[in-house]
Amino acid sequence: MQTTLGAVQGKTDNGVSAFLGIPYAAPLDGVRRFQAPQPPQPWDGVRDATAFSAAPPQVQMHPLPALWHPGDDTDSLTVNVWTPDPEASGLPVMVWLYGGAFVFGAASQPEYDGTNLASTGVVLVTLNYRIGFEGLGWLPDAPHNRALLDQLAALRWVQDNIASFGGDPGNVTIFGQSAGASSVAALTAADEGRGLFGRAIGQSVTAAFFPEQRARDTAERIASALGVPLNAEAFANVPPEAIHAVQSVPGEVTPYGLVMDEPWHALRAEVDLITGFTRDEYRFFAMALNEDLSTVDNAGIAAAFGVSLDAYRSAYPDASDTDLYFLIQSDWAFRIPSTLCAQEHPGRSWNYELTWPTPVFGGALGACHLLDVPLTFGNFHGPMAAMLFGDSIPPEAMELAEEVRKSLTSFAATGDPGWPEYRRGEALTRIWDVPVSVQADPIAASREIWAHKVSAGSAEPAG
Repeated sequence: MQTTLGAVQGKTDNGVSAFLGIPYAAPLDGVRRFQAPQPPQPWDGVRDATAFSAAPPQVQMHPLPALWHPGDDTDSLTVNVWTPDPEASGLPVMVWLYGGAFVFGAASQPEYDGTNLASTGVVLVTLNYRIGFEGLGWLPDAPHNRALLDQLAALRWVQDNIASFGGDPGNVTIFGQSAGASSVAALTAADEGRGLFGRAIGQSVTAAFFPEQRARDTAERIASALGVPLNAEAFANVPPEAIHAVQSVPGEVTPYGLVMDEPWHALRAEVDLITGFTRDEYRFFAMALNEDLSTVDNAGIAAAFGVSLDAYRSAYPDASDTDLYFLIQSDWAFRIPSTLCAQEHPGRSWNYELTWPTPVFGGALGACHLLDVPLTFGNFHGPMAAMLFGDSIPPEAMELAEEVRKSLTSFAATGDPGWPEYRRGEALTRIWDVPVSVQADPIAASREIWAHKVSAGSAEPAG
């Protein structure tokens, strides 16, 4: 297979051809760790494309295995392509942006294998982008939001090369979850994204859009802990693992976010958009952070977010204090940002809510964050999927995965996911459950509580 930089040789399995670890940018050596992505060097002969590249530098997210280790190869800005027919032309293209709180994640995670999606007739692209300080850390002499710059560079690679893999560069859909969904929203609002994609899917868009001063404060704290000046040259001499050791604050999900205004105020009308969320988003984080739920301070949380606890109690009279805590955190972090994207989008938009609960941990996780990722890819192998589904995959999960995959690939191919558009006054929403359904404004109460935040901007996180 020929790309603009050289030929690649992939592998074919179950009727799908995969081409892995193709560079779209230069290795992240030296000060390049904190620059805009640079073009890679062409190669002679045929490049082996049967294995993933190294992951970008990052922390380990326990209890999941480490994706990156000190000393790993710096040639990590790569794409992976799965195609049902390399000799075809005009197939719809889907480009995946992984989540992981901007501190964790790689395209090589087994849950992101593109075989199932490609077998439906799309060309599936996954990519690595910088996370952690390399991707999001504020530096006075480096471009902001380097993670987004990486994603844009990869999307330009898609425009230049995807026809060689059977894909249509004029029919590209970007999709991502959590931090990846926030990236989707940001790219949909960015002028730099024009012409690179026409459809977008944001799964659990986050509230992680920070003012520059907050990003600068975080960077100054990290530089102080490392004892180095706050500039690109000094940080280039600091091993990534040393930055990882001091970057986080106890109890904080992530120190990083995209330095920009909330994108739902500036989404481009020409991009068709699906956004959605899971019903019980925050239950996953409460477990991951091992929170002591006996001491939840709902009044403090509501005050920090600038919303009324009394309004929550009135709207959800049967909810326990713990349930209200999960709900307020879920609304702030994911449910309201995702809904605002659908609500404020000036073009065509759709919304969904995943309500099917995973049975693991006695049902304690409910329909939690991350649950939609294995359903989207149809991959129930891998450590993340095992954590969410256990050793025995419920038949309902397989059935729901087929429905999700059918809808999202239909949207990518035709612009129609199979349920009505989201319009003010109706707010028709796909409910992902068994069976699937459509419901009008399922989080109307929460949306009303947060309505005043639409123009005022979202609250800062409570710690």
